[in-house]
Amino acid sequence: MTRDLLGRHRAVLPEWLALYYDDPLEITHGEGRHVWDAAGNKYLDFFGGILTTMTAHALPEVTKAVSEQAGRIIHSSTLYLNRPMVELAERIAHVSGIPDARVFFTTSGTEANDTALLLATAYRRSNTILAMRNSYHGRSFSSVGITGNSGWSPTSLSPLQTLYVHGGVRTRGPYAHLDDRDFIAACVDDLRDLLGHTRAPAALIAEPIQGVGGFTSPPDGLYAAFREVLRERDVLWIADEVQTGWGRTGEHFWGWQAHARNGPPDIVTFAKGIGNGMSVGGVVARAEIMNCLDANSISTFGGTQITMAAALANLNYALEHDLQGNARRVGGLLLERLRAVAAQVPHVREVRGRGLMLGIELTRPGTDEAAPEAAATVLEEARAGGLLIGKGGGHNTSALRVAPPMSLTVAEAEEGAAILERALRSI
Repeated sequence: MTRDLLGRHRAVLPEWLALYYDDPLEITHGEGRHVWDAAGNKYLDFFGGILTTMTAHALPEVTKAVSEQAGRIIHSSTLYLNRPMVELAERIAHVSGIPDARVFFTTSGTEANDTALLLATAYRRSNTILAMRNSYHGRSFSSVGITGNSGWSPTSLSPLQTLYVHGGVRTRGPYAHLDDRDFIAACVDDLRDLLGHTRAPAALIAEPIQGVGGFTSPPDGLYAAFREVLRERDVLWIADEVQTGWGRTGEHFWGWQAHARNGPPDIVTFAKGIGNGMSVGGVVARAEIMNCLDANSISTFGGTQITMAAALANLNYALEHDLQGNARRVGGLLLERLRAVAAQVPHVREVRGRGLMLGIELTRPGTDEAAPEAAATVLEEARAGGLLIGKGGGHNTSALRVAPPMSLTVAEAEEGAAILERALRSI
């Protein structure tokens, strides 16, 4: 059955639509932190549909909200008042940390970043964007144009002029040998020098932790230091929280809060986890920025009632059950366990991350050279052991990505770590 489905997939879908595994997997259902495939095999899910199943598979509170809303009305567009959309916007504006916040809903993180770029360039009347090396911001024409990871940027054409800044990867590049304080100082000097050679950009867009790039991040405080330089020239700061939002990093509700000594970003984008699998993304910005557009705009599917009902139930569950605290506690245990394992595996260069957003970088032993074949081996062996994980990387790196639902238990973390240990030792 799966082989037949694979043949049909290849016959009608693009070749560039990647599938994991030599024998691709059809997931048929899930519950909690587990999923099942078409053959009845059960897996512990440590990737959550690319960090999207934030709370749990088949969470009763979310499925009930979806079912009840579907029984009333599924969709009407933004041309009509929409109570679930207003209620969710109120909650997000409150937790955003942005004063006088306005919220606009989209269907994805890509579309959210597109909207943020539109707002920033219109507000600042500039089409120059600063982005981080090794970054990823989506698959649309404009977001590809600011993506600093060449593996996910299929064209150099863009409506934007993009300039790339150092700092998103702490342990590689020309400043890797410096301590954190000097690393930040060097990156700030690089930013100042870059700004001296260009017209004032509209904005800097940055992921607090680079997702597709392999869960890399700068030292705490880097973006706060950047912010001081950017404010001198009225350049906006966009925090791409598509993967880091809603408490996943454990220590903070938003990833930007690790860099927060001078206030929140001007614009925050979000998606993935808030919908727990439903197509929800969005942008938060202070009113003067959000309201700067002087042309009509609507959204047919952004903010549709059924997705808003799901996201509101999901966010309420995450807050009421302190999933941020659980990510901090269980994620800390998982990080320690994986680091202990990695110390005995020559292919592991680094285990990094925060909360339940952990990366394992693999290299050829004794070198800094990427080991994509090792990453592929671990991915397959983990699946054989009953565990699903992700992979990523940039800057000539190979990394495994570990990001379970934020309700992960200690016992499940131990089970997953044991499977990962066997998979890593199999390289």
